Amino acid sequence: MKKILKITGILLMIFILFIVIEVVISYKCLTVKNYNIESDKIKENVKVVLVSDLHYGTFGENNKRLVSKIKECKPDLILFDGDMINEESKNLQTVITLVKRLKETAPVYYALGNHEIGYLDRKTSDLYGELKKAGAVVLEKNYEDIKVKNHTIRIGGLYEYAFAVDGQGKMSKKDMNSGLRDFLMDFEDTKAFKIMMSHRPDSFIFGQAADTWKIDLVVSGHAHGGQVILPGMGGLYGADQGWFPKYVDGIHHFRTVKNMIVTRGLGSDKEKLPRFNNIPEIVVIDLKK
Repeated sequence: MKKILKITGILLMIFILFIVIEVVISYKCLTVKNYNIESDKIKENVKVVLVSDLHYGTFGENNKRLVSKIKECKPDLILFDGDMINEESKNLQTVITLVKRLKETAPVYYALGNHEIGYLDRKTSDLYGELKKAGAVVLEKNYEDIKVKNHTIRIGGLYEYAFAVDGQGKMSKKDMNSGLRDFLMDFEDTKAFKIMMSHRPDSFIFGQAADTWKIDLVVSGHAHGGQVILPGMGGLYGADQGWFPKYVDGIHHFRTVKNMIVTRGLGSDKEKLPRFNNIPEIVVIDLKK
């Protein structure tokens, strides 16, 4: 009996150590995930780096490791897709420093997440002004047409839901807020390659939005890959998507939203469970002719 208890104790300690190591890896290590997207609208290859959900975290002093990894990717564009801070953050210093260190590598575009929305509601500081001064372009329900190499790319930002439904649960543009509807109709009206930064994949996967709006690429984060990733089963929980959600990682394709890339992101806030088996990721998107 003593031998059995001793062996059980050792196995339990090994299991606990394994859990601790996996949690540490899921907050402190970095990986790079690559996607290729081909389009007739792309005349010369463009490399886009996507990061999301930093949650005021750091990878080395002043995010030295994160900056180094992003620079190694040699991006033409850098997208910060929301929740780079926490709602209760006292200031923006961590993300401001990150923008300043990356803006010389490539243009930095910033979309709002729920934590930026909360930060703005608390009136902590001038988020738009500080990010602009640091060198980032903040996009929320607006867009910019930018020249990248030999062509124009339209980049937009949208936190709100991109749909409304009628009494039968069908997508209904006329039931949408007119300002939001007009923005989306204006955004899709171009021959340029269109990228929409939408922090929540929920904004497009619900309400037939991804089968309505003509967008070449939507990039999202928010769900942290399901927070806990179970081997062979995937992410455990995805906010509005519930248990074992589908759209918390990877690339997905729809009828009119041609590509949606959802990143697992770089961190998390005060979740009920820590990140587990879930290495923070930098996403590299190669847009190819």
